[in-house]
Amino acid sequence: MASPFIELEVGERTVKVTNPDKVYFPQLGATKRELVDYYVSVGEGALRALRDRPTNIKRHPDGVQTEAIYQKRMPPKHPDWLQSVTVTFPSGRTAQSLRVTEVAALAYCANLGTIDFHPWQVRAADVEHPDELRIDLDPQPGLDFDAARRAAFLTRDVLGELGMTGFVKTSGNRGAHIAVRIEPRWDFIQVRHAGIALARAVEERDPGLVTTAWWKEERGQRVFIDFNQNARDRTVVSAYSVRAQPHAPVSTPLTWDELADADPRDFDIRTVPARFAELGDVHAAIDDHAYSIEPLLELYAKDDRGDMPYPPNYPKMPGEPMRVQPSRARHQED
Repeated sequence: MASPFIELEVGERTVKVTNPDKVYFPQLGATKRELVDYYVSVGEGALRALRDRPTNIKRHPDGVQTEAIYQKRMPPKHPDWLQSVTVTFPSGRTAQSLRVTEVAALAYCANLGTIDFHPWQVRAADVEHPDELRIDLDPQPGLDFDAARRAAFLTRDVLGELGMTGFVKTSGNRGAHIAVRIEPRWDFIQVRHAGIALARAVEERDPGLVTTAWWKEERGQRVFIDFNQNARDRTVVSAYSVRAQPHAPVSTPLTWDELADADPRDFDIRTVPARFAELGDVHAAIDDHAYSIEPLLELYAKDDRGDMPYPPNYPKMPGEPMRVQPSRARHQED
């Protein structure tokens, strides 16, 4: 027996939604149809965050209670109108990645069970030069969103002194993300160095709250700024992306005024569409100005600490310190 389906008109496309009544988010009872409708309802904002970016998709075809399929390559069977872009991984291998160009692409991917969208920090026109600096504020165990909030405001202050404006959103969990549009003139290594310099500058303001320690054993109960989210093939969840949790939270763009008393639990697949209908995309101005990262690169060059470790799946990088956690290094020395 064929699976039940409906067809939705999304822009100029007809998108088929199979098994629309399948429950994807058990805590809310939200279905696949609701997921597809959600992405269409916030399509303008979601597309602003994803447009022309190579995008990884995190799929849960049988709902969020099942294991995820994290897909970096274009779905092998897809309509002709769904576009792709070639990306190069740290290993040197290449792949065709999804390139989001219209809201219908979000609806199509949602029908495949895509909950989260994870875009690269580059655009298809130039996949070697990022146009976004990313600040990922990750509260360590024992901390809640309020710690990320305080770290975000501290980051805003540092960015302001550098003449830069960041746009903040919830991560959909306990953390926060800040995006800064930058001129696409620097490669991944340089943008990552800028991210390290910014993270260190924020850490210096309040080392009791914020840490840049890559090794978990050194972080303590602080907010870790994950500078490696600016490395090649590292992604953060996009603005307006649903997260794969039973209560269907959404990574939601905020104004800085809203951040002061925001509660990430208020933003989910059922509340964000009404918010979007009322306010529109509060990050609509994000593309209005792109900044130079030269001030951050100058800070990095002046810092005698040099580079920081890369993620474990990366090849050894030039100038990178020894990739061994401190306690193991001390044991080897003993």
